[in-house]
Amino acid sequence: MKKFNNKTKFLAVFASALLIGSCTKDIIQEETRGVFTPEFFETELGVNGGLTFLYQNLRDIYGQAYYYNSMETGTDEYTFAQSADNNFKTADLSGEGEIMSDTYTTGIQWGNSFPAINTASGIIENASAVGLDNAVIAEARFFRAFNYFLLVQQFGGVPLDLGSGELAFNNSAVRTSTRNTVPEVYTIGIFPDLITAVNDLPDSPRLTGTVTKNVARLYLAKAYLTYGWWLENPRNIPTYPDTPRTDPDGRDAQWYFQQAYDIAVQGIDNPGPYSLQEYFYDVHLASNDRHSEMMLYADRTEESEIYNGASLGWSSTGGSANTAVWMVTSNYTTINVDGVAAVQREAAQSYGRPWTRMAPSINVFEETFAEKELDSRYDATFVTSYRGNWNKGGVSDPTITAANGMEIAPGDAVISFLDEYDPTVDYSVNGGNLGAGEVAGRSDYVINLNEINRRFYPGLWKLGTYRTDHDTENSLGQPNGALTRPFPIAKYSEFYLVAAEAAVKGATTQAGKSARDLVNVLRARAGKWRFDNGEQEERIEDNSSALTAATPTTITIEYILAERSREYFGEGVRWLDLVRTQTWDVLAASYEIAGNDATDHSPVVTTRNIQPHHYLRPIPQGQIDDLDMTEAEKIAYQNPGY
Repeated sequence: MKKFNNKTKFLAVFASALLIGSCTKDIIQEETRGVFTPEFFETELGVNGGLTFLYQNLRDIYGQAYYYNSMETGTDEYTFAQSADNNFKTADLSGEGEIMSDTYTTGIQWGNSFPAINTASGIIENASAVGLDNAVIAEARFFRAFNYFLLVQQFGGVPLDLGSGELAFNNSAVRTSTRNTVPEVYTIGIFPDLITAVNDLPDSPRLTGTVTKNVARLYLAKAYLTYGWWLENPRNIPTYPDTPRTDPDGRDAQWYFQQAYDIAVQGIDNPGPYSLQEYFYDVHLASNDRHSEMMLYADRTEESEIYNGASLGWSSTGGSANTAVWMVTSNYTTINVDGVAAVQREAAQSYGRPWTRMAPSINVFEETFAEKELDSRYDATFVTSYRGNWNKGGVSDPTITAANGMEIAPGDAVISFLDEYDPTVDYSVNGGNLGAGEVAGRSDYVINLNEINRRFYPGLWKLGTYRTDHDTENSLGQPNGALTRPFPIAKYSEFYLVAAEAAVKGATTQAGKSARDLVNVLRARAGKWRFDNGEQEERIEDNSSALTAATPTTITIEYILAERSREYFGEGVRWLDLVRTQTWDVLAASYEIAGNDATDHSPVVTTRNIQPHHYLRPIPQGQIDDLDMTEAEKIAYQNPGY
């Protein structure tokens, strides 16, 4: 296919430095180049540049606003919000649009993965000749498998031959293409590379943020788990290209579930430099980024716009800019109290740039995060109170008059979302121009979580803005620049839930590592508090015993998925989780939320039209149009239903 031409994509790569962190370990360094020619690629410097591109390419996916939309909107986590355009409404599949072959958001992975795959193949073919050892080559093997894994989950079978043979580096324009089957992609393009990567990668990263043996283990376990589900196909979801649900090596789904369990447990028992954070709050506390639980991330930096790949002052949402969290941030800046813009746009984790494109449904707060007082994950996921910062914006008033005629000062809550339903909320006051209400004795305006609308809702604290290049006490900083935080891709905690899911699917478990045991490791951590994010105050509390005791004796897939949502809510993995387990059209079939008006607190139930063919994304129409093939061949290339 035309886009596979490495002269149009791979050779035009801008190899910018990344993996810049607070650690003292070396980071990737290289000369910025406009192009990689084939001759340059056959040098040690060229191979290292290619490796750098594989890490840089993560930024074109993770944190990219519209890819993020395609992985979250339409799931049981997010729907479209008041300011959504068709990109978001279409993804929701709730009557506001239909996913088509030319839908931009669903094709982003296709456009980004093949250049990375071709680059990885070039490294694998040339690295030995230029003197690089197997550990470095294994990084390329990991990324080739990583990208094929992302593709096969979204599109079904994809080409293993980009023009020069299966898994061969291609440096010429090719306008024909043949899609391999799903079993071929897994058994040829994913498993062998990941197995080699597990064997050859080091225990500790070569540089800050580079892949290791345990990163490869996690993805091998996830690939085995996902392929096991595909072989089992419990709800008869169609695949494409059409092929029997049989394994070329004669192994059944249970074999793969067992492998997923065993490898995930190996990752737990051999952690290397990785470990769980003691508190869930610290997993996403911005000042604690790049910690021991973060195994793989798409990195950014506030040190340089060039190396950040996006403006530090005023960014658009394209390219490698990390702007995903803007999409799920409602426009809190319209909070006007006592004639003062009480909550202003700020470069701080609870604030940031509000685009109001995606909103969590009421179901999230009533079902997924039903236990808010014991389980710290709700508090450490959402922004539940917007606090006054008018002093940082140049407003000198030391206090302003808020709800019930009471005075508030900078740092006090202006609007809060109530953890528990309060029937006495009086919305007639239209507090803060956001339809919030008053409760007797409170100086902040309030909204019940079961009465949120598409206009105003809790933000996503865990991925929020963080900058250190301004006076945080007296300045709003630069909230309009793309985020400079690393976007999480893989965490050590996932070993526990992958192993637990495999156990639920029938894997034989080890002593002390049943599905319930594994889930309870994370639930015990979730019960430990050291800070209350909503109240912005220290909270030393341990509810681990209560949470683990409440874990069901029999763990189901639905319970695993609920735990995955509590751990990874809003991190751009939910669509993949629901598609893997064939539960998307069940768990996301409907949702509840009020309308677009700030004063609307009357939720309605919306039903989605998720069809079996939606479990595969359409091949981008532009790619098919560029094929030098017959019309019948082009039609056959596309996934059914599009």
